Amino acid sequence: MENTREKTRLLIIEDEEAIADLLAYGLNREGFEAFTAHSAAEGLLKIGQVRPDLLLLDWMLPDLSGLEVCRQVTATYKIPIIMITAKSDITDKIQGLEYGADDYITKPFDLREVAVRIRTVLRRVSQANVVPEAPAAAVIRFRDVEIVEQERTVRIGGEDVDLTPKEFDLLLTLCKYRGKIFTRTELLDFVWGYDYTGDTRTVDIHIQRLRKKLGAGDLIVTVFGVGYKFEKQVD
Repeated sequence: MENTREKTRLLIIEDEEAIADLLAYGLNREGFEAFTAHSAAEGLLKIGQVRPDLLLLDWMLPDLSGLEVCRQVTATYKIPIIMITAKSDITDKIQGLEYGADDYITKPFDLREVAVRIRTVLRRVSQANVVPEAPAAAVIRFRDVEIVEQERTVRIGGEDVDLTPKEFDLLLTLCKYRGKIFTRTELLDFVWGYDYTGDTRTVDIHIQRLRKKLGAGDLIVTVFGVGYKFEKQVD
């Protein structure tokens, strides 16, 4: 996403006005331009008006669930989404990521952490959208899966597979070093970067999603007590 504005625009969809106002105030002081909405309907309307660079989306809204808003937004726009949730259960977080969220923040939160996570997600999106200079497309094939590195596309049996930027980076890393056992921390460093502030469960969540989308859970092997590897023998 190319952004020629002076400030990065954020839209906060949060029904508790005190929390929304606190976030907006703090993030404006961090150099962002923050807008607020207090319902799903208002938020969906404001997306078209504000054209935000990132969405901070509360899980619980009075008219629609944050998950449904997330689904609608990702079906129409390419806007990174950070879910704000009071839910700490890992299953709920997995569900949010499966609906298209890029990250999540659990209440109560520190405004400094929110700002760091916003910048990290925006940096990931910016890096993923950089057009590669090299015209040649390196292709990695295994079974009926085909990865075109320069195009950042994955196909199974000739059909495109819709992966998020991080899912693609994770798959590419495992494939390039297939047979090598990666710890979760190593994968965080390789794929998310050394400055990532999340925990290693993020890797587990993305591995689960990759296995589901590839339809071949045995391609990515769990090495219990260590981490993950991609099967070494390929067709």
